[in-house]
Amino acid sequence: MPDPVNPIVASPHGHGQQGQPGDARPERFASYDFDAFPVPTGREEDWRFTPLARLRGLHDGTANTEGTGTTVLVEVDSAPEVRVETVGRDDPRIGRTGPPVDRVAAFAHASFTEATVITVPREAVASRPTVVTLSGKDASAAAFGHIVVELQQFAEAVVVLDHRGSATYAGNVELLVGEGARLTLVSLQDWADDAVHLGHQVAQVGRDARLRSVVVTFGGDLVRLFPRVSYAGTGGDVELLGLYFADAGQHLEHRMVIEHTLPHCRSNVAYKGALQGSGAHTVWIGDVVIRPTAEGTETFELNRNLVLTDGARADSVPNLEIETGEVVKAGHASATGRFDDEQLFYLQSRGIPADEARRLVVRGFFAGVIQQIGVPELEERLTAAVEAELERTR
Repeated sequence: MPDPVNPIVASPHGHGQQGQPGDARPERFASYDFDAFPVPTGREEDWRFTPLARLRGLHDGTANTEGTGTTVLVEVDSAPEVRVETVGRDDPRIGRTGPPVDRVAAFAHASFTEATVITVPREAVASRPTVVTLSGKDASAAAFGHIVVELQQFAEAVVVLDHRGSATYAGNVELLVGEGARLTLVSLQDWADDAVHLGHQVAQVGRDARLRSVVVTFGGDLVRLFPRVSYAGTGGDVELLGLYFADAGQHLEHRMVIEHTLPHCRSNVAYKGALQGSGAHTVWIGDVVIRPTAEGTETFELNRNLVLTDGARADSVPNLEIETGEVVKAGHASATGRFDDEQLFYLQSRGIPADEARRLVVRGFFAGVIQQIGVPELEERLTAAVEAELERTR
């Protein structure tokens, strides 16, 4: 079924010189020292949409850390071809994607006690998905985590990060996709209603490698995710897909940066969201930059939001900076709106009641993303989750 909103193409927004602490530019200040970053005030570009008072001190260092390391349990059900290790902070495989780029990520890096390292050996093809379940037990104390996923040359795997339960959680995820490797990462934010989750996912994509990231956010009081992608070799192919559904009072925020510095790489971004209820708020920020050395780049980013009720708000800001004239394709689009009246009229003219027609439109709106996950059991779970959300609109 066609999407119920039509894209509105936005103008490119230029960035500029080297970033400073808290700057929103793709070329950013980075440090492992969280005190090197100023405490956000809400006036910074990176934080102007985020309700800081609801972060429970994760942004300024005042979070309650009593019980850290015990409030989120990490369990891994791995494919037999995959190696899983729990390591300490001094393991040399931690930090290979570079230092954190904001205060929360640096705070999480300084505070975690153990990391989960998932390795897919050279040329191994995982026979089934590896599922990492992060279960929150208590939202009153902050928890911090670190996960490293490495696919060595020509390996293939699907990794699922399943967040659930009650938590105040900040975590970093490092993705290293080696030459010719293929990784599908699915990150599910299916938290309880009281959860706060601030997460960074940093990917380094090797020569002729492919990364498909699918981010799904339905649960939590406040979720703020920040995927970042860089290329370590020519021919890299990245696809960032996402869907989110915000209910009354929820704040769901997704920010991403893709930096093209090498020739003949590709990126495609497609995020879709729906909102319903008073105070439901979603934020999507997409920054794609093509450096002068990135000839032959092909990139596109898309965000669409479907507002189902009054009182909901969606902010969408696609940014594209092109510093070379030698690109294959580059563009972006953003749209926020209500139902397409023509679609509803068509369905109702076929005898479908208005409420059911609206449900069919929303199902079709999300189906294009869900069907690209490629894991049947997850697709079924997400379809059921969309149905449960739609029940609330009746």
